[in-house]
Amino acid sequence: MKMILGRFAILAAILGFWEFASGRFMEPYLISTPSKIMTTFWAWLMDGRIFFHAGITALEAVAGFILGAAVGMTLGILLGRAEKLAELLNPFIMGFYSIPKIALAPLFIIWFGIGLEMKILLTATIVFFLVFLNTYTGVRSVSPELVNILRLMGANERHVLRKVVVPSAIVWVFTGLRLSVPYAMIGAIVGEMIAANRGLGYLLSHASAQFNTAGVFAALFAIITLSVLMNTAVGIVAKYAMPWEKAQKKREVSI
Repeated sequence: MKMILGRFAILAAILGFWEFASGRFMEPYLISTPSKIMTTFWAWLMDGRIFFHAGITALEAVAGFILGAAVGMTLGILLGRAEKLAELLNPFIMGFYSIPKIALAPLFIIWFGIGLEMKILLTATIVFFLVFLNTYTGVRSVSPELVNILRLMGANERHVLRKVVVPSAIVWVFTGLRLSVPYAMIGAIVGEMIAANRGLGYLLSHASAQFNTAGVFAALFAIITLSVLMNTAVGIVAKYAMPWEKAQKKREVSI
């Protein structure tokens, strides 16, 4: 409870100083004020604009996140178990990974147009590498002794994956998923800012073009809220996928 009160106190202090400083230490059009930002955000809530644009961005971010995560986990497990194939493809993977993914946006527009597909695929490309590298690292870090014990017991590759590899690597997988959430939002928002007439990225860009600082901050607040909701969802899934972590924390507290 004290921690929550402390956080609210820090937030209140920041907002109070911001409200006081605007117009006194900095021009209002540069930083606006928390009261104007909330007024703008509330107006967008009332006319339904924020729900429409947030829904589009959520669709792009979530669909791209799921697609990129699924492909990343699949290839991460495959190459993690196929060492020779991983060595063969390593230069190509690292070369593509070194490209700033946002720089691919103009090429994606040429290939896929300016519709939802482009934003989803751009988001999936960004998410893919984070999940893939974490999954691959997790699979490669599995204890060889455990795998050998299962082999001696007559287990095949499917049994090894299900009983040892996936449970051992799942912590790495969810680390990659948590890291990917803000990057999924980046992919969707940048795609909307470059070529779109809807979505929070468009709302942000439109407000900026009109020098509407309060609108820019209101759009950023909506983006932050959406990112927090996605992170919370990933955290809930992680708790169900890794129930032993909760039991381990209880044991540590009891000790």
